Amino acid sequence: QVQLVESGGGLVQAGGSLRLSCVASGLTSSLYHMGWIRQAPGKEREFVAAISKSGIGTYYTDSVKGRFAISRDNAKSTVYLDMNSLKPEDTAVYYCTADTSLTTVRGVDDVDYWGQGTQVTVSS
Repeated sequence: QVQLVESGGGLVQAGGSLRLSCVASGLTSSLYHMGWIRQAPGKEREFVAAISKSGIGTYYTDSVKGRFAISRDNAKSTVYLDMNSLKPEDTAVYYCTADTSLTTVRGVDDVDYWGQGTQVTVSS
């Protein structure tokens, strides 16, 4: 059974930082491209960041470039999202995703696997 389990969310003031983690089990993580998607209340899901299965390629939505960094440790089957200079508009539930297609994991539709989500709240 495949599971993606996120952790690290919480409440932080604007300008602060958080590190999200996602541990994958039930799959060989080195064979999957990984990503993060977020959904704010009343808004559609939004792609945030993705990383290729090798870890060499990283991709970001424009609004987080220069502030967020995605990384992975395949030995630990874990992907991270370091979030800095957080803004109130970053408030959302953040979901970890995994897919064998790099194109798919850079979007929000038809992703193979999702985590249960972790709440990030940024106060102004």
